[in-house]
Amino acid sequence: MPIYHKLGNIPPKRHTQFEKPNGGLYYEQLFGTEGFHGHSSLSYHIHRPTQVKEILKSYSVEPKIAIGKNIKSLLLKGFELKSEDDFLDSRKAMLINKDCIIGLAAPRKSLTAYFYKNADADEMIFIHKGKGKLRTMLGNIPFKYGDYLIIPRGIIYQIEFETEENRLFYVESYSPFYTPKRYKNESGQHLEHSPFCERDFILPNELESHDEKGDFIIKMKKEGMMHEVVYATHPFDVVGWDGYNFPYGFSIHNFEPITGRVHQPPPVHQTFETGTFVVCSFVPRLYDYHPKSIPAPYNHSNIDSDEVLYYVDGDFMSRNNIEQGHITLHPKGIPHGPAPGAMERSIGHKDTQELAVMVDTFRPLMVTEEAMGIDDGQYYKSWVE
Repeated sequence: MPIYHKLGNIPPKRHTQFEKPNGGLYYEQLFGTEGFHGHSSLSYHIHRPTQVKEILKSYSVEPKIAIGKNIKSLLLKGFELKSEDDFLDSRKAMLINKDCIIGLAAPRKSLTAYFYKNADADEMIFIHKGKGKLRTMLGNIPFKYGDYLIIPRGIIYQIEFETEENRLFYVESYSPFYTPKRYKNESGQHLEHSPFCERDFILPNELESHDEKGDFIIKMKKEGMMHEVVYATHPFDVVGWDGYNFPYGFSIHNFEPITGRVHQPPPVHQTFETGTFVVCSFVPRLYDYHPKSIPAPYNHSNIDSDEVLYYVDGDFMSRNNIEQGHITLHPKGIPHGPAPGAMERSIGHKDTQELAVMVDTFRPLMVTEEAMGIDDGQYYKSWVE
């Protein structure tokens, strides 16, 4: 995200000596993306950030695929996913391809017994139910219902929940998350017609600087494996940092919808993009105001992408029998559109209170065994009259 931010104390010039008050030097670390070309931040640590004491164990966390080449529209009943105490154990991959993992989580307890680092993927975590604080090496971010949390790969973090009922929708992306290019000018500032701006982002604050030695377990995900690594010092030992690569939050409630006289296509709802998929936010909004408008979306062919919709709240006017926490998958190759009766039912309505997150992937998605465990089995027939 092209916003400059800084926390704590940093030296006046990068790559120069930064002395500790009681003698010695702080240790500088470049935290970057795309080699030395992409967004980066420089952080200053009390201890060397390179001290690995032990690797306890490594084990596979690769999802088990039930359908490798899918042509069936699916409806997954997300709230049927059982809650689990452990944050990582609760995360269940539902749909995957070579570019991303789309999943659900229902953790009951905070992540405090260990630290977590995803070394492969940037993470987007959408908070459907729950409230708490994301604690990271670059500062903390409070979160609540409706917040997106964007966590760049390599960030070491923990999550503290104030609640026991927590429902999360997440995407792991092997390319970085950005806000759409068409919303920004050449220098990266959001334009006046953008549905949100820099003022809406929740930036890290409350920088923790722990000067502690000991045995600190970091569970690190890399290439489908989970490695339990013991660090010699507390991973939150940063005294200051600055740059452009850091975690941040954004509330779906701050997305300002774009409307028109006739039905607007899904790109007007776009919130994030990567090189391989886009994320859209469907929020309460006025319907189309042409005297002959049809508020329900028109039928459209999924030729180039798989469409995933995660239903959060409200009345989903284009579908029948949709509830909170449901996920629908409309695979490329088959047209889809409003459920029978939804088009006619929408005529004359002035607004909608629906709230949903959509992920459109440019490559087909495989379906996991976890997903098949909460599939309704009949959704693909729901357009038959």
